[in-house]
Amino acid sequence: MRLLPRRVALLVGGALVLTGAGLSPPAPASSAGASSANAAPVLDWSRYATQAIVAGRPPASSEVLLGIVHIAIADTVAGLGYGRPFKFAVRPDHRASPAAAVATAAYGVLRARVPNAAGLDSTYADYLAGVPAGRAKDRGVALGRSVAAAVLAWRAGDGLGNTVPYVQRTPGPGVWEPTLPTPPVDIVLTQVRPLALRYRAQFRPDGPDALTSKRYARDVAEVASLGQKDSTTRTARQTETALFWSEQTAQQWSRTLLQLAADRHLSLSGAAQLLALAHVSAGDSVIACWDAKFHYLSWRPVHAVQRADTDGNPRTHADPSWQPLLNANHPEYPSGHACFTAGVTTALQAFFHTSHVRVGVSSLVTGTTRVYPDLSAVRSDVREARIVSGLHLRHSMVDGDVLGTQVAGWISARH
Repeated sequence: MRLLPRRVALLVGGALVLTGAGLSPPAPASSAGASSANAAPVLDWSRYATQAIVAGRPPASSEVLLGIVHIAIADTVAGLGYGRPFKFAVRPDHRASPAAAVATAAYGVLRARVPNAAGLDSTYADYLAGVPAGRAKDRGVALGRSVAAAVLAWRAGDGLGNTVPYVQRTPGPGVWEPTLPTPPVDIVLTQVRPLALRYRAQFRPDGPDALTSKRYARDVAEVASLGQKDSTTRTARQTETALFWSEQTAQQWSRTLLQLAADRHLSLSGAAQLLALAHVSAGDSVIACWDAKFHYLSWRPVHAVQRADTDGNPRTHADPSWQPLLNANHPEYPSGHACFTAGVTTALQAFFHTSHVRVGVSSLVTGTTRVYPDLSAVRSDVREARIVSGLHLRHSMVDGDVLGTQVAGWISARH
């Protein structure tokens, strides 16, 4: 399969392959040829990719990997003759099996980038066994391998496999210090090449509020009251909201996107485009977010409240025994969840051309489902959740939301 340059031309000899291992038993997708627009292969392999990637991996780096896989899926679907490619255009093959092509492209990327994924090989083999033998299947495998090879060559040396040591900045008022004895979560993203942005700091926000400002004091007082582990001002509903949004974020949003695509009965190309746009937007949003986090290194509420007597602000009040409801071991500003959620929802708004998208979100932590009337309601719920969790100041939530919106808006305008 010959690659045709779109924005970047790459000459590759084959897909990068490493050793590896399953996922939930596959239900083979439709084996129809390219005339079928059934979205099953895209939804199946998006789900398998999520299972392979999120196991034991933090949300932000998980989302970057999901973005890479979904670019491969989208460009494979475009290579079948459906829709526009996200990154790489290939000579269209209308006679290739969509199931074989999508499965092979996703598998090729996962095999290389998540080599220890349990059961990946058997999942692919079982899935492919469900596709009738013949030229359509063979052509699909060839198409998928071609796209996977191009994507892997493009992402070679992208920094995601780097080992990044953390060097503590001189401790003091406002300076973040680890809140757990383990390495800072996803610090590697400070060295990862974006998926679509020009550079990591392209939309870097202005930074946290001055410690002596009125708004900072107001935000500290709010989180000190509502986010305390044994708060008497936080309602039961607010506690449930905090826990609802504490699931591994990439897993929770991936499940939500798959359900949305199924509920909307999206076509093969529609599902591929939606998922690629959402996952790439979220992936670059967290890369930009982590760039800002480790640039500003702003302390978490746990230290802001405990050490308020050192911040030089007469409006704040120290409580050395204060503890948050939840904990996160990376700098506070800006909020990663706000960046992530704004990236996804802005992509959804661009795809559907409206913010009035009814979204159902479930949580494995609380075992409940929430149905939101529109995308702004999702963002509002996440904003409040992280404050009542004791994880973030309101200013961090607002700026994280703005950052994710800017990133996803920029990507959506180009894809």
